[in-house]
Amino acid sequence: MPRHFIDFLHSTDIAGIPDDVLETGRKWLLDLIGVAVAGSQTRLSRIIKDHSYEHFAPGHRKARMLFDGRATSPVGAALAGGMTIDAMDGHDGHKLTKGHVGCGVLPALHAFAQAEAMDDDRAFLASLVVGYEIGTRTGIALHRTASDYHTSGAWVAVAAAALGARTLGLGVAQTREALGIAEYHGPRSQMMRAIDHPTMVKDGSGWGAMAGVSAAYLAQDGFTGAPALTVEGADVADLWGDLGRLWRIEEQYFKHFPVCRWAQPAIQGILDLRISHGLTSEDVERIEIVTFHEAVRLATRAPRTTEEAQYSTCYPSAVAMVHGRVGPGDIMIEGRTAPEVRRLSDGMIVRESDTFNAAFPARRFAEVTLILRSGQRLVSGRMEAKGDPEDPASIADVRAKFQANAEPVLGPKRAMAIERAIDGLGRGDGLATFQDLICAPCGRS
Repeated sequence: MPRHFIDFLHSTDIAGIPDDVLETGRKWLLDLIGVAVAGSQTRLSRIIKDHSYEHFAPGHRKARMLFDGRATSPVGAALAGGMTIDAMDGHDGHKLTKGHVGCGVLPALHAFAQAEAMDDDRAFLASLVVGYEIGTRTGIALHRTASDYHTSGAWVAVAAAALGARTLGLGVAQTREALGIAEYHGPRSQMMRAIDHPTMVKDGSGWGAMAGVSAAYLAQDGFTGAPALTVEGADVADLWGDLGRLWRIEEQYFKHFPVCRWAQPAIQGILDLRISHGLTSEDVERIEIVTFHEAVRLATRAPRTTEEAQYSTCYPSAVAMVHGRVGPGDIMIEGRTAPEVRRLSDGMIVRESDTFNAAFPARRFAEVTLILRSGQRLVSGRMEAKGDPEDPASIADVRAKFQANAEPVLGPKRAMAIERAIDGLGRGDGLATFQDLICAPCGRS
């Protein structure tokens, strides 16, 4: 295992991370917590938390589940947390990983922090950044070297195990085993199968967090694993040489809408045309979208579940045209679709472009045409979703989204307290207040 990898993993502290990078860590943490609040209201989250409570009983190590309060094992808490965040597809992601690191890294770190009685908020914030760095590079490495398009859980497992090795203070040999166990057992699940048939399995992030937490504890107990090729392979060595110099946490994108990123360029095009021309949905006869192949595969038009609503191009695009927004409440449908949304979704034409296909995954394009009842055609031009690292979301954007997600569920008082606690991470005030705020069951205050 490269020496610089071990040094970065075990030795990087808050003093060795630039202030702007730490601020980015706080920004993504706030966003993840807000998405977790929204996700906690889904049926998926309720099922997985009950499952974790019933089947992952705590021993002498225990961790409370996010926005639930019940204690389970750290493995169970990571599983429940990862799936709760992933239940609402509104968290940050990375273009080249074609997936998400934070939704697995945060619940794994949160589980380790509780199980191992970590109360140093500086160590917690530094570990979050370290997890993003390792997870993002592992995701890029796996996509480079594997022929299948796997879910995020496949490489999130390695990042979670690395954080376990860091928190537990494992030596070089045990760290290597932990990463090897996690990579071998990480869920190499087929992403496009979940796209074609959207269900609660989604992006595998909770399962990856669970596998990574388990791997670290197994390595501590002497269990051995095959080498983690995403870290040790010669064909990916270039990805690891810039640790501590290039901060890939800065490359994550921000989601303005809680649906698959692939649908968001089209949604943005519709919203822009709607605003600039002062339109309502009744003005529109039909919507046509040209985009890339993967976005065309988001083919659900009349979703029956929250998951189908999130993995769709037509449905949220129709919602955007009808309501001028796409928020958590718009995808918590459970089979209920407004007639005007259904009309536009059913009649939408979506086709792919060779040019847009060639640009994917580094660029995700769509072009929208609105055919009005008057016969006029309005064209958006080539669109990308807002919040990409080239045009990053402001902290004001992130705070507004957090408040929109959290306040209806938690009330303004608790939502504000969480925001202040995250702003203060890294000052040495400890983790107890923050952990209590994000573990207590949902309820307005």
